[in-house]
Amino acid sequence: MPTNRNADGESALGRGGDEWMKGRPRDPVRYDTVRVTEQRMAANASARATPNRSTADGGAHARILLVEDEPGIAGFVRRGLLFEGFAVEVATDGRAALAAIRDDAPDLVILDLMLPEVDGLEVARRVRAAEAAERRAALPILMLTARDAVPDRVAGLEVGADDYLVKPFAFDELLVRVRALLRRASSSRSAAPVEILRFADLALDPGSRTVNRGNRAVQLTTREFDLLALFLRHPNQVLTRSLLMDRVWGEDFYGDSNVLEVFVANLRRALEAAGEPRLIQTVRGVGYVLRLPR
Repeated sequence: MPTNRNADGESALGRGGDEWMKGRPRDPVRYDTVRVTEQRMAANASARATPNRSTADGGAHARILLVEDEPGIAGFVRRGLLFEGFAVEVATDGRAALAAIRDDAPDLVILDLMLPEVDGLEVARRVRAAEAAERRAALPILMLTARDAVPDRVAGLEVGADDYLVKPFAFDELLVRVRALLRRASSSRSAAPVEILRFADLALDPGSRTVNRGNRAVQLTTREFDLLALFLRHPNQVLTRSLLMDRVWGEDFYGDSNVLEVFVANLRRALEAAGEPRLIQTVRGVGYVLRLPR
């Protein structure tokens, strides 16, 4: 792996031409994509002053999570996408990717198949399972991998990937596929009716991420919002501690075992701040349930 990297963890791309390739066989996916990226940067030096396109036409403003453990590949793909106007976050293993998606879901994920901790297939599988359980819109996933056999491509699509790009690849093809997936996702969101989750005098809007208790706006943190949304999708159903932890924090969470109690207590305080009756009830030894007080 290249060792000369800047503070952002990028390779020597753009800081010495082919210096980082000395003594190494030419890898087509790295070398060709670096060249395309560098040429695009030189040709479009004034693009940063141009207003960004909206995500509706596959342009900028979109937030992309790039999940890639090879620093050289992650570096030049990130640079190319940044230059096209996208906001890019990089995760170097599957566990970090799942945490990033849970904490602040991006508009699109570029997901390598071979990853440490949790592989790309399992990441996609867990994301799709959570979306199905919580009835959330599907996050666009572009699988990026060196595996080009038909069974590998089928496996990626079967677990929920929207598209599959095999290494070596041209950066222009990656860019076209990213924009196509963003356009498709934008069209699906605009065509779908807005789903407001309601129970008693409680209303939660997943689209605008707002919560109201009667006429009162309720301010929640990201995790509190996700926890309440899970309760609202399963009213009058007892949810176990393990299920709540898995759905909101993920099965790889290793924090304080009392974290759920803390968040439920905070959520109750926010929902009952004006003296409203308690809706989140404790089921001793099991978990919690959203129901009207008896």
